[in-house]
Amino acid sequence: MDRSNHFCWKRFPPRIVLWIFGAGFGFIFALPKADPATSDAEGELAIGSFSGDIGAKGSFAIPILFSSEKSSRPDYGEWDVLYPLMSYDRYGREWRWNFLQIFRMAGGEGRAGKWKRVTVFPFYFWQKSDDPEKNYLALLPFYGTVKDRFGRDEVKAAAFPLYVRTKKKDVVTRNYLAPFFHLRRGNQLRGWQLWPLAGWETKEITTKTNILGESLLVGGHKKLTIAWPFYFWDRTGIGAEKAKDQRALLPFFSSTRSAGRDSFTAPWPIGLTVTQDREKKYQEIGMPWPFIVFARGEGKSASRIWPFFGIASNDKGLTSRFYAWPIYRRRTLETDLVAERQIRWGFFLFVEKRKMRKDSGTSTRERNLWPLFTWRADSEGGRRLQVLAVLEPFFPANETIERHYSPLWAVWRSSQSPGGAKARSQSFLWNLWRREVDEEGKRGAVLFGLVRWERTATQRSLKVLGLDIGRRVRQE
Repeated sequence: MDRSNHFCWKRFPPRIVLWIFGAGFGFIFALPKADPATSDAEGELAIGSFSGDIGAKGSFAIPILFSSEKSSRPDYGEWDVLYPLMSYDRYGREWRWNFLQIFRMAGGEGRAGKWKRVTVFPFYFWQKSDDPEKNYLALLPFYGTVKDRFGRDEVKAAAFPLYVRTKKKDVVTRNYLAPFFHLRRGNQLRGWQLWPLAGWETKEITTKTNILGESLLVGGHKKLTIAWPFYFWDRTGIGAEKAKDQRALLPFFSSTRSAGRDSFTAPWPIGLTVTQDREKKYQEIGMPWPFIVFARGEGKSASRIWPFFGIASNDKGLTSRFYAWPIYRRRTLETDLVAERQIRWGFFLFVEKRKMRKDSGTSTRERNLWPLFTWRADSEGGRRLQVLAVLEPFFPANETIERHYSPLWAVWRSSQSPGGAKARSQSFLWNLWRREVDEEGKRGAVLFGLVRWERTATQRSLKVLGLDIGRRVRQE
């Protein structure tokens, strides 16, 4: 058979095949470089991208499917597959991996030695450490122990929910048929609960020693609940300076009394609310709270008739106001150290943020007009603009979302590096056209990099399909 006229990829140099493949799929996978100042190495193909300062920080991405980033200063690395489906993060000697936040693994090395943890939430919990006290194993709902999880120092369970024992500091709670009945014991503490019928807990005044070796008074408390959540009575800080009494018979009334603050609401939660704060030196009345509220005093001033308008300020330099909520909202903070301003039109349609440090005069700024654009400027002079931003305004400065999903809709990207170098980078239509400018010269590409040009102080060059078409060297 005569094969002389048959098409064969082997007749094309591998570089040309790759460039053709990249051009065909560049509009899907192209990811413009985020920071031209730190990109001393960059992949040529439009399929995915690599950018970074070799030995310091680098990133690679195939949008939607995969992205990674690593750095040696500081030492960290991360990669994501179909974010947030699967992710891996490492910082120094500690690492964690998760799949849908259900199957998770983590490990590392610290002062207590090496440790490793495996979780299949909510069924399997295992940890092994060089410190035997930190080892645990739980296979729920059957039996097991978990340590330093769920806000508790230790959790033990057997035939959950028939029996659960939790420990937090010196307080031990034994749950029988959780959460309906429990017994609680601690240092001068006793309590029980038969939920939702009734519950009672009391603690005597105790002392503790701080890191300076000084003895400190710890106030006691008494707590009573009947027909939860309709009636409760709490007295906390007994014997201490900030003792507080709270009681409520819902929905008829709720009250809080202490040496520094009194507040009363009837009926609860939307009714007449009268508050006198002696610590912050203001009085407040609302009817019905929180829709119509007026406060006056040294510590706070507020006038609110929701949703028509609201103005509030306090003695910490914080001022907020809204008109036709949520159409317009403004928030400012003025202190000796910082000046902050945030303006919102709608919840998220337009957002403008600015923060300035008064000691250095540096500032950060951000503007988002959803879904048209997002723009950021950091305190070191860096700038970043993206036209069409679907998720970025909701997750500001989320680099993982920028690597995975921004290339799908970002028709224009431009960035300027921080510092004095002022390197710049622009990209249009997923790298259909691209341009970079730095101290060394100018570089550009069209058709997803199939045609590339470079201009420096010493030479000019043009490449098509990776092949040199013209090169001119300037003579000294």
